[in-house]
Amino acid sequence: MSDAKALKKEIDALGGERVNIADYLRYQGYSAHYDDPPCLAAAFAFDSLMRRGAKHIYQNDLIAGSIAGMFAEPGAVSPSLLEKARRVCANAGSRGFLTNFDHFAPDYETFLGDGIRGTIEKIRASRSRLGRAVATAKKREYLRAMETAMNAFGAMAEGYAAAAEEKAAVQSGEASIRFMAIAACCRALTKRAPSDFREALQLTWLAHTAFLYEGRYAMALGRMDQYLYPYYRRDIEDGSLTREQALAMLECTLMKIGERRRFFGSDDVVNIAVGGVGRDGGGAVNELSYLILEAVKNCGIPGPNLSARIYAGIPDDFLDECLVSIGTGLGYPALMNDKVNIEALKKQGYALEDCRDYCMVGCIENFIPGRQPPWSDGRFNAPKAIELALNDGRCMLTGDPLGPKTGDAGGFQTMGMFLTAMEEQLRFMAAEYIAWFRAENERYNAERYPQPFLSCFCRDCIGRGLDINAGGALYPSVHGAACMGIATVADSLAAIEEAVFVERYAEMTQLRDALLADYRGFEELRGRLLRAPKYGNNIDFADKYAVWYVRFMNELFSRYRTRDGGAIYTAMAANTSNIPAGREVAATPDGRRAREPLSDAASPMRGADRDGPTSVVNSVAKPDYTLVACGTVLNQKYSPEVFSDPVKRAALRELIKTYFRKGGQQIQINAVSRKMLEDAMEYPQDYGGLVVRVSGFSAYYTALSGDVQRDILQRTEH
Repeated sequence: MSDAKALKKEIDALGGERVNIADYLRYQGYSAHYDDPPCLAAAFAFDSLMRRGAKHIYQNDLIAGSIAGMFAEPGAVSPSLLEKARRVCANAGSRGFLTNFDHFAPDYETFLGDGIRGTIEKIRASRSRLGRAVATAKKREYLRAMETAMNAFGAMAEGYAAAAEEKAAVQSGEASIRFMAIAACCRALTKRAPSDFREALQLTWLAHTAFLYEGRYAMALGRMDQYLYPYYRRDIEDGSLTREQALAMLECTLMKIGERRRFFGSDDVVNIAVGGVGRDGGGAVNELSYLILEAVKNCGIPGPNLSARIYAGIPDDFLDECLVSIGTGLGYPALMNDKVNIEALKKQGYALEDCRDYCMVGCIENFIPGRQPPWSDGRFNAPKAIELALNDGRCMLTGDPLGPKTGDAGGFQTMGMFLTAMEEQLRFMAAEYIAWFRAENERYNAERYPQPFLSCFCRDCIGRGLDINAGGALYPSVHGAACMGIATVADSLAAIEEAVFVERYAEMTQLRDALLADYRGFEELRGRLLRAPKYGNNIDFADKYAVWYVRFMNELFSRYRTRDGGAIYTAMAANTSNIPAGREVAATPDGRRAREPLSDAASPMRGADRDGPTSVVNSVAKPDYTLVACGTVLNQKYSPEVFSDPVKRAALRELIKTYFRKGGQQIQINAVSRKMLEDAMEYPQDYGGLVVRVSGFSAYYTALSGDVQRDILQRTEH
């Protein structure tokens, strides 16, 4: 067997500067089909990419598929030709995140059942059913494009078989046997559906690699423990596979997620979901769930963004293994509450069985795998509405009018009057946000910018003969509005109510003036505002505004729809956007200074949660998160000793179960001490391998910006 650690060294040591030639490879297909319909031109561009791209196989690999083939030595293609290829590809059809291009979970379950040849047969059968009527010509044309793309993918698999044979020919002993096994596996997949675990994993990874060749990012592997389990179980039962062999294959596969850092300088976010209930509602944790958890832990790299779906009655030892993995410092798996997420998706009108089959794409975004177009989301900077409401619609940083005139601060005689003004500002901001989103999302129409290969992995594009973005998908596209700063808003509103309407130690106009001055000359007032009740301490006075915030954000966005009739979800998530979002916001009534970072996702403000972790989860569980169909992030930081001590780990496990019973949606945990983070900032050369949980994803700590490093450092440590 191969060694995944040796494979990692190979990836890290891949020598020399290399140039991405993927556009050049696609250009060669486009240039021969300029006069063809866009869907066929795109399919032939993909064909060129699959056939001409080099088939790189590492010496220590077990599963073929690498993005190294997208890259060549400098000078292999002239810079002028690369630039021309880039322009042609951009003109011929380039989509992006906001135009439903990536952040997608393919229907691997169906694809593994059909295989390459079976998928082609389904495409041909669909085309045959359409007959030769003029009315069906475009659908037949699109199905031909899908067939061309799937044939190209088959050629890629054959290319890897040939490359493995070439490597085997110059090897001896175990290495030669290993490469011949890779060759036999890849070639078999060109002829039939996978019949064992190795073939199923290989076909999945080849498809994932093909998506990366197309330039896609954050393509989820989804519920691997479910769609690979029948193959694993059968092989284990008949003795053709051992647990150790399966683990080695998984490790070699997942280790290559780290290739992106070598070639692009940043990490991919490949979400993998384990655990959860099945489509029948019963618990679905199985042996492969544990094995994937172990493989991801052993890889020790940020890219596999592991998520564990937790349900009532989940085995304690599985949740404990999740905490052991988190305790290594990797920060994953993120823990997701099935009860809340399934109900949230059901409210959006999906079939219950499909809701139960959800996974995540990107960071934490809930997704129905292989049944809806790729995901998109954006940042909604809700805390800005506080200053606009206090300043009659004018930005306190620039003086510019950014919202409707809602009256002078001195006119707000009750808290309800201020909330009414703030809600009016938020409605205007939401309308502006949706106008921006629609302008971006509808920039490219599906006919001019088709995706024939991706459409093969979404129900029911083949049956309907339609592109994934043109009505082929079973469900319409959705978009997520990531609502910033729930704690900043809740703490600010609680501070206003206490200072102006309860204890009456400040006037609304005085508060406005303090914010305009960034608290210069108002230091005593700021001190009192900082001591006001804060979200995260189980104090209803502050937490009630978090409840309001979640409810109102849902009301705000649920009235809008995407171009094809899908929902606008809300998210209480930030990635790292709370930092740039904070730069756009003046001082806030919670005591925060102008341009400082907002609170992170659904978490309490850094350092404001002073009453311990139980109070944190009690506060965070109070809003109705079944209204938040996109998802939520609660970042927590615990001392590493909590995870190494079985008694403390068991106590944390019970706290998480209680949090989920109360209605919490998600929690993710860093197991790293403040001292270690401080040392890593001072001596980054000694901490190159330190992985931390950021907000919805993990990353190498020393590769993060100073702002993000400080944001993580300042989180409360329990």
